[in-house]
Amino acid sequence: MNMLLVVIKGVIMGSIIITAVLGNMLVIASVRRHRRLRVVTNCYVVSLAAADLLVAICAMTFNASVELSGRWLFGAVMCNLWNSLDVYFSTASILHLCCISVDRYYAIVSPLEYTVIMRQGTVWCMLGSAWLLPALISFMPIFMGWYTTKEHLDYMAKHPESCEFRVNLPYAVISSCVSFWIPGLVMLIMYYKIYKEAIRQRKALSRTSSNIVLNSVHHHRSSTRHHHHQQMLLQAAADTGELALHTAHFMVPTELHAVNGEWNSVCVCVCVRARAINS
Repeated sequence: MNMLLVVIKGVIMGSIIITAVLGNMLVIASVRRHRRLRVVTNCYVVSLAAADLLVAICAMTFNASVELSGRWLFGAVMCNLWNSLDVYFSTASILHLCCISVDRYYAIVSPLEYTVIMRQGTVWCMLGSAWLLPALISFMPIFMGWYTTKEHLDYMAKHPESCEFRVNLPYAVISSCVSFWIPGLVMLIMYYKIYKEAIRQRKALSRTSSNIVLNSVHHHRSSTRHHHHQQMLLQAAADTGELALHTAHFMVPTELHAVNGEWNSVCVCVCVRARAINS
């Protein structure tokens, strides 16, 4: 039963590690292969993929060995190195997500200022900070023993097969603020402002669409009234022409009809054309 459980855990953890490695390698290869993806914004994505790739290789693999074997197999120095790499790359990954949220904020909320603020130098400074800040809470505090209590250090010296990461209160507060609370708060604020901007743009677009529809309806009604007015004028002209024709027919002498028969035809033609236009 225990062997079956170990096999199941090994398959699951191995699948997760392989998926993480291949997925992040695919992201890096895609940006490197396709020239149109080589833009400044994707520098964050490539750097984040590199951090996650190193988490999978340097942290998840050692954790899988502990889970499968039930003990630490690599000695005290490698234990400190593993804990340092785990803290370092995990914090770097979170800080990259924070940088991406700031980049998206300026791209969406202040698009006109984006190209001025997010220049290549700014991007490299942000990425450099995302890679350098985690070192302050990982390698030196862990190798110097500042992260834990004296009792735990004595226990680790007596039990090299154990690699537990127990932290003291000051290190817990500082490391959690650097690696979680501060970047998490920044991301929350950035995405909340992005959400408000999206709502504002949607309302503005809705008002613009409504104004376009109302103007179209008003123009259609004005055109309809103008066309109806023209039809009424043409109808009146046709009726007047017919009335004048019939009046002239009865009032003008027969000789004039005979001599000026062409005039009668012209009047009839005008009336017929007026009715044709009216219809």
